Amino acid sequence: MSSDTSSDRPETGTGVQPCTSADVARLAGVSRATVSFVLNDTAGGRVSERTRAKVRAAADQLGYVRHAAARSLRAGHTGLVLLVGSTAPIGPLFSGFHRELQEALSRRGYTGVLLGPTPGGGDAARAWAELRPTAVLCLTPGLTPEGVRMLRRSGTRAVFVLGAPPVDGAHELAMDQHKVGALAAAHLLERGRRRIGVLMPADPSLAPFSAPRLEGVREAAASAGSGVLVEPLPVEYTEESAAELASLCRGLGLDGLFGYNDEYAMLALRALQDAGLDVPGEVALVGADDLLLGRLLRPRLSTVRMRLPSGEELAELVDRVVAEPDAPLVSRDTMSVELVARDSS
Repeated sequence: MSSDTSSDRPETGTGVQPCTSADVARLAGVSRATVSFVLNDTAGGRVSERTRAKVRAAADQLGYVRHAAARSLRAGHTGLVLLVGSTAPIGPLFSGFHRELQEALSRRGYTGVLLGPTPGGGDAARAWAELRPTAVLCLTPGLTPEGVRMLRRSGTRAVFVLGAPPVDGAHELAMDQHKVGALAAAHLLERGRRRIGVLMPADPSLAPFSAPRLEGVREAAASAGSGVLVEPLPVEYTEESAAELASLCRGLGLDGLFGYNDEYAMLALRALQDAGLDVPGEVALVGADDLLLGRLLRPRLSTVRMRLPSGEELAELVDRVVAEPDAPLVSRDTMSVELVARDSS
């Protein structure tokens, strides 16, 4: 009889039946308990290295994959962490944060899944609950207190809103966008600018970020006293729209611009230069995000550098709340900002 039991497996309509731990045990000549100890790395010193190697070799030969549902029963939860994204474009800042978070969650035995925005308010939470996540980190508005309760009733141990409006029953990890605009405006005011334009992306998915940043600019201008103009400037992310923006800046006599972020600020910089406006001589310009490309431009782009919580910090917090799901709710601002002054201002 051949030792390759995979060739003897009965076929179904979708191919061979999946390999089980019993098949691995049979091929390796050990008990199922030993297979479980080795593949779940819980054997301690009870299983020799030689036996471990036999079990792993048998599992590799058969293409054995551990069953997530069975593992969930042992752990008491699925280990699935949903990171529910917004409709806003994912930039380099978030990409780096997400990669770091995924790695930190994996080291703690969780599986992080980035889920696109789910329309429908309460129905969105129901769709998430159907996946039986252990934790949900929501970056998009729309989660409701009833949605939080639904998730908790379905077995979710931790629900966080991350940079989204607070929700009763959920842990709040705020990312205060007001201070991004306020810091950019304070820098422009320090440089003697009194007629400040604020780029407002026409993309509606960016409104949760652009609107509070505009309010931050207005708050900084108000604290500077009278005589400061703040002008919102709607703009599409196109060269044509940026050219119109440059013309508007000249017509309004603006001497400072906050570009919403570095990408929009770089778009504005090129348009201002094409229109013959000197940066920073006539118009000082500040972006946000501190992208590498902004340092390569001439003039180098001044920016607001934002520091998000590290993936390690956030994964540790998720793990702690999962272990103590009834602990008091966490509420903190997790984003710090720093003005990086370069040549454009």
